Amino acid sequence: MEKLLSLQITIFLLVAVGFGLKRGKIIGPQGQKNLTDLVIYVILPCNILKAFLSGMRSETAESVFSSYMGIFLLSLFLQAFCVLYGKVVFRREPEGKRKCLEYGIICSNAGFLGNPVAEGVYGASGLVLASIYLIPQRVMMWSFGIAIFSGVKDFRQTFRKVVTHPCILACVLGIVGMLTKTQLPPALSGAVAALGNCNTAMSMMVIGMILEEIKGKDFWDFTVVRYTIHRLVVIPAIVYLICRILPVSDMVFGASVLLAAMPAGATTSILAEKYGMEPGFATKMVVCSTLASLPTVCLWGMVLPH
Repeated sequence: MEKLLSLQITIFLLVAVGFGLKRGKIIGPQGQKNLTDLVIYVILPCNILKAFLSGMRSETAESVFSSYMGIFLLSLFLQAFCVLYGKVVFRREPEGKRKCLEYGIICSNAGFLGNPVAEGVYGASGLVLASIYLIPQRVMMWSFGIAIFSGVKDFRQTFRKVVTHPCILACVLGIVGMLTKTQLPPALSGAVAALGNCNTAMSMMVIGMILEEIKGKDFWDFTVVRYTIHRLVVIPAIVYLICRILPVSDMVFGASVLLAAMPAGATTSILAEKYGMEPGFATKMVVCSTLASLPTVCLWGMVLPH
């Protein structure tokens, strides 16, 4: 609990730094976009690769792949469940808001916010599990998630985006490297580690920049509050109950619940803007659920097995 609380305070301070950089106009909209791309396409893949190559050395192959398969299947089930859940819970909302809400239930910010949390609580092993957990979500994000807004399903484009995404490639390279006991040359390993170590700071500062874009008076929206409760409380509670029943390790248990308790992903507002589906409402979903997640993640940490 002390470790999680310390992590939450660190995250809050980093978010505050990003907020201040944006508010002080030290970083503008284009700079924010560039930083986001830098995290997604360079820093996070390096962090994932570093974790795969160093995080599981002390464990047996059997325990490693048991954990991998366990969290992958849990994530796969959760994605399928969330598709139905969003359609049922928000079926009476207007079309624009409903599409944002359905997407926000399926695609959380587990990649941007969840990776630093999993790594902070469980170390490199937690980051590896988070990377595996995110594979079904990334597939859903570029397939069913896009189809929610556009109404079009392009399976060829989805496959291409999945297999060429840097984070997926990092997972593949990491698994191959771990199985073959391959070590990177010291210079390359040092560069990968140095870039990967920037992940938490850069990710949280970008989230702080997102928070700066919304004025306080625009936060309140009862539908957004409903969404936030479902996203941060109800869904992780369902995962918690499932993990209590299934014979999974404490680390898989804890990582699954924490990652299920992540707020709306920033792509919610990006896609809403692109397809003209209530972008202001989508941004409030992202901002309000992100703010609320700071205390709720800490509360979930109090009830998880240690």
